[in-house]
Amino acid sequence: MKSKSVGIREVARTAGVSTASISRALNNPASVSAGLRSRIDAAISALGYIPDAAARALSSRRTRTIGAIVPTVDNAMFARGIEALQSYLSLQGYLLLLATNGYDPEVEYRQVQNMASRGVDGLILRGDVHTDALRRLMATQRLPFVNVGVYDPGKPYACVGANNELAAWRACSYLIELGHRHIGMVGALSTNNDRAAARGAGVRRALAEHGLALPPQWALEVPYHLDDARQAARTLLTLAEQPTAVVCGNDVIAYGVLLEAERRGLHVPRDLSVMGFDDLEWSRHLRPSLSTMHLPTDEIWTRAGQYLVRQLAGQSVSLHHEVDASLVVRESTGRPGRGTDPGQPRKQGRAPHAKRRLAVRSPAPD
Repeated sequence: MKSKSVGIREVARTAGVSTASISRALNNPASVSAGLRSRIDAAISALGYIPDAAARALSSRRTRTIGAIVPTVDNAMFARGIEALQSYLSLQGYLLLLATNGYDPEVEYRQVQNMASRGVDGLILRGDVHTDALRRLMATQRLPFVNVGVYDPGKPYACVGANNELAAWRACSYLIELGHRHIGMVGALSTNNDRAAARGAGVRRALAEHGLALPPQWALEVPYHLDDARQAARTLLTLAEQPTAVVCGNDVIAYGVLLEAERRGLHVPRDLSVMGFDDLEWSRHLRPSLSTMHLPTDEIWTRAGQYLVRQLAGQSVSLHHEVDASLVVRESTGRPGRGTDPGQPRKQGRAPHAKRRLAVRSPAPD
C-alpha cells in the first residue's frame, strides 16, 4: 500500500520552525539564514518530504521550472551546454524542461506553447530565428527568455553568445596570414540557422578584405554528420582546382574533412589546412590535432541560466552578454605546402607525400 505522504506541518514540527519558515526556505532560499536552511534541509531529508509542486505553483505563481529548446541533442556542443545549464539550475532549485525543434521555427513555436501551458517560468532558445507568433506569445504571457549562441546588442531581446561573424572572420584571416589565397568552406546548413549564416558571412568578409573570393563550388553546406562532411570534402577534393585550406562550420564537419583528406592520401597541413569551430574535446586528441575557434560553451549556457534566475528574482541584469571566441592553433593548419604557388589553387591529383594516418592520441594527464 502507498504510505501516507509527509506534509509541511510535520517538517515544521521536526525542524522546530513555523510552516511559513519552511515555505520561505523552499521558495526563496536566500531569504533565510544558512543555519535555518540547514535545520530545514535535515528535517526534509530525515522525513523524505517532497514538496507539492502544484501547490507551490499556486501559492507563488512560480513552478521553478526553466524550459530550453534546442535544435537537436545529436550535437556535442548542445549536450555539453545543456549539462552545464542543468547543473547550475539544480543548484538554484530549478528544474530544467528540455525539447527539440529540428531547426524548424514552427515546431519551436509549438514547443513553446507546450512549455507555457505547463507553467515554465522562463525560456532559453537557441539563436534568434523565431516566428512572429512565438514573439507575440511570449510578450502576451510575459514570459522571460534569452537567446543563446548569438550576440546582437542591437536587438531588444536578451542574448548570451559569441559574435559568430567576427569569429569566422578571425579564423579565415588567420589562414590568409599563413599565405593561403584559395580557401573553401564547408559549413552547417544555414536555413533557419543564424549562427551558421553568420559564420559564412565572416569568411566571405575576410576574403573580400584581401581581394579574394569564395567560388560557389568551394562553398558547401551539410548537416551535422560525419558522413555528410566527408561527402562534401570528397566533392571539394575531386574538383579540377581545389582550395589549399578549408574553414569548417564546426569541429564535427572538420573531422569529416580530415578523414576524407587522409583517405585520399593528402598530408594535413602540407597539402590542405583545415580549420574547425567549437573546440570539442576530441579536437586536441586527434593527430593531426585540429586548429579551431574555441567557444566557452559551459559559460554561455550557465550565463543564460543566470540571466533568467536573476530576472525572476527581480535583480538587475544585463540584456546582452558577449563571450569571446578565441583562436586555437594546433597541427591541422600551416603555410601552403612546398611547391604550391600561393597564386594558384591546388590541382587535382593524388599528393606525392607519404600517406599520413589520422589517429587519436591518448589524453594528456590533467
